Amino acid sequence: MDEIYIKVEASRHYIGGSDTSAHKAENIAKKLQHDLIIKLQQRGSHRGWLSDASDSPGQTISVEDICKLWKQSEPIVLSGFIDSNGLIEQKDHIDQSYRLMNDVLNDEECNELLYQEPYFSRLSNRFEILSSIYDENDPQAIEKIECDVIDGDDVVAENLWLKLSWLSFVEEDASLRFRFSFGLESYEDVAADPDRQQYAAEFTEAVFPESALISHNESLKQLLCKVLDVNEVSYVERIVFFNAPEGGAQFHQDIEKGHQGVVFAQLRGRTGWLTLSKQALIDEIQMFLSRPDASLLMQAVNDCEEIEYLYAKASDNISLSAYLDESDNDPLEKLINRLPAFAQQLVERGHVYIVNPGDIVLLPQQDIDHCAWHAVLCLDDFPGEALSFAVREYS
Repeated sequence: MDEIYIKVEASRHYIGGSDTSAHKAENIAKKLQHDLIIKLQQRGSHRGWLSDASDSPGQTISVEDICKLWKQSEPIVLSGFIDSNGLIEQKDHIDQSYRLMNDVLNDEECNELLYQEPYFSRLSNRFEILSSIYDENDPQAIEKIECDVIDGDDVVAENLWLKLSWLSFVEEDASLRFRFSFGLESYEDVAADPDRQQYAAEFTEAVFPESALISHNESLKQLLCKVLDVNEVSYVERIVFFNAPEGGAQFHQDIEKGHQGVVFAQLRGRTGWLTLSKQALIDEIQMFLSRPDASLLMQAVNDCEEIEYLYAKASDNISLSAYLDESDNDPLEKLINRLPAFAQQLVERGHVYIVNPGDIVLLPQQDIDHCAWHAVLCLDDFPGEALSFAVREYS
C-alpha cells in the first residue's frame, strides 16, 4: 500500500457562469473535447458550469504524500478506493436505504419503519427503542429516535439517538441526514465516552449495514493508521447523507473535540466538492477581494456597508480567520457560497473535485485553524447516498 490511485483533476474546466445557457455550455465542452457538463447549483444559487473529461487519466500518490497533505490540512480525494465489488456486495443494503429515505420524504415516521423488516431483526436483540421526539423549536429537525443498548435483561448503554434532519431551509432541497450519537446534543463531550461512541457506531451499522464499506475496510484502516500515526482507529459520530438536487452542504468545517478528521464515502450518485484547507480558503478570499473586478461581489452582497465591513475583516489573516468561524458573517457567507466568480476562481485554482460512487474523501480536522473546509453539491437529478464518519484513535 505504498501508492494510492487518484484521478487527475486537471480535466475540470469552468466553462461559464450563471448567465451561461446549458446549450452554450454544451458547445464549449465539445470544443474542449469533454463529453460531460456539470451544473453547480445549490439552494437556488447557480454558480456556473463545469466540463469534465470522464476518461481523463489517473495517477498514483504515495502514502507519504498523503501524510504530508493531511498535516497541511489539505483534503485528499481517493478515486475508486472502494472497489466495485464492495459496492456490489452492499447493493441490496444501499437500495434498501434509498427506500428508507423515500419513505421519510413521503412523511412516514422513521420510528415506525424501524419496527419493520429488515430493521426489526437487526435491532431487536441489541437496541431497545424508547421514544420518538419531534422538536418544534428546530425547523430543520424531522425526528429524533432514542434507544438503549441491551444485553439480555441488562441495559449496557443509555440514551443513544438517531436524529433525522433537513440540510437546509430551502423548500426545493430534499437533502436529508441521519446522524447517530448519544447524550445531550451540543452540550456533552461525546469524545470523553468512547464506549457509548462505539455503541452509537454499532447502532449506525444496524440501520445502515453499508457502513461496513468504511468501518470494515482494511485498506482504509491501514492508511489512516499511518496518516494518524496510531495503531488502531475508530469511526465515530457517524452521519449518513442523502444529498438531493438543489442541496448539499455549504462551506463549513467539522471540528469536534477528540476527533482527528472525517472520512467521507460516496455510495450512490455524484457530489461536487469545493474543498481546501482553511488557510488556503483565507488566501483565496483575500485574493478575490484584491482583484480589479471584485465589484462582482455586488452580485451576491448587494449592500455597500456589508461589503466595506467584509473588506475590513479581510484586511489580515487573523481577523478573517476569526470571521470565518463566526455564525453571523452574512457578507462572507454570500461570497463563498453564492458568487459564481468566486466558485470560478476556486475551480481554476484546482480546488474542485467530482466524487463518484466508490470514492473516498479524507478531511483533516486537527483544530479550528488547521482543518479542511468544504462545500458539497449534488450533481444528479436524484438524491445520492454518502457516509461521513469522524475518525479518532481507538481507545
